[in-house]
Amino acid sequence: MRRDSLFYQLFAQLPQTLFDLLGRDTPQGYRFDSVELKQTAFRMDGVFLPPDPSGTVYFCEVQFQRDNSFYERFFAEIFLYLRLYRQTFSDWQAVVIYPHRQVEQVSFEPYEVLVNSHRLHRVYLNELGSLEALPLSLALMQLTVLPEAEMPTAARLLAERTRTEAVPRPEAIIELITTIVLYKFTELSREEVLHMLGFTTEELKRTRFYRDVYAEVREEVYAEVREEVYAEAREEGRQEGRQEGRQEGRQEGRQEGRKEGLQQGETLVVLRQLRRRFGELPAGLEERIRQLSPPQIEALAEALLDFTALEEVFAWLNRSS
Repeated sequence: MRRDSLFYQLFAQLPQTLFDLLGRDTPQGYRFDSVELKQTAFRMDGVFLPPDPSGTVYFCEVQFQRDNSFYERFFAEIFLYLRLYRQTFSDWQAVVIYPHRQVEQVSFEPYEVLVNSHRLHRVYLNELGSLEALPLSLALMQLTVLPEAEMPTAARLLAERTRTEAVPRPEAIIELITTIVLYKFTELSREEVLHMLGFTTEELKRTRFYRDVYAEVREEVYAEVREEVYAEAREEGRQEGRQEGRQEGRQEGRQEGRKEGLQQGETLVVLRQLRRRFGELPAGLEERIRQLSPPQIEALAEALLDFTALEEVFAWLNRSS
């Protein structure tokens, strides 16, 4: 699991997560960033920057593998940052996130005084408590360390909490839950994970997956179809007698081609999605779908997000005929 990237997304989407870990009220105005200290090519996982120089800067590191020189590197990065940007803050704190205590390095010397000071907070995700009782931001963190067998049930629980609790940016939390599960179940597609977690069609539409990936597939298909139709239309235009007729024919062809391209594109997207989910389609089903009107194709594109078996496709077509 690529946890550096995952935790970066979590902190970027929900910066209050750090302060939930520390058991503190979230102060206003903090900005999260990943900072590269170019003079030594150090990169810090996360720096929470105060809104003004009178605030406290927080350094955050996610450590999921044992590194017996970790604190040597971490404190070196911190003190280099303090030297370079001292004018931007008045105090500092550091947080290290471990999956469990066994990952932490064995010896703290010669940094023991810093490790045991009030400036360093060590967090062990498996000791945070139950998913039901934790703030949603921390429950998302704990989800990353659950065994594969427990993850689907836990993820569905968090998805349900997203629906029932007053949470900021629920679509971002849905996206994070999906991403965490995808990192664990690499053989599943994002769409399959969304359905496994029981997200509704409307929730799907609010995710970045639906807005970006699905739209990208649609546009890709549309582009292919439009190019074919435009080419045919241009050829028809060229075959019309005079130059004026040719120009008019090309213009008409482009307009008609765009309309027809969009309609065919919708149909191809639906067919591609059905094949991806159910495999090769039975004889006659594809032809029935190609005969649907544009409004019916649009309705089927939304309905298929809820289908779990091919029989539901036939039932929908029978109801719509």
